[in-house]
Amino acid sequence: MRLLDPTSENEPAQRERLPRPQSLANKRIALLDISKPKGDVFLDRLAFQLDGMGIESRRFTKPTFTRVAPVDLKHQIASECDLVIEALAD
Repeated sequence: MRLLDPTSENEPAQRERLPRPQSLANKRIALLDISKPKGDVFLDRLAFQLDGMGIESRRFTKPTFTRVAPVDLKHQIASECDLVIEALAD
């Protein structure tokens, strides 16, 4: 059996993981809904939990889950927030 990568990558990009923050205190968290069904439900609950802990969050939504986030959206998230949580649900 031969499996094909739909991205056409011969060698996937390798990136070093960024270190996790020691704390969420004084951090602004982006909650990114990729527009899959029920992702908003997950993010609603997460936003409620973060708010209860006194952690600021902001909501963002991709136009469609079938494509990468637009450059403008990625720039906005990067300039306004410290961390991102992305909702993948169905």
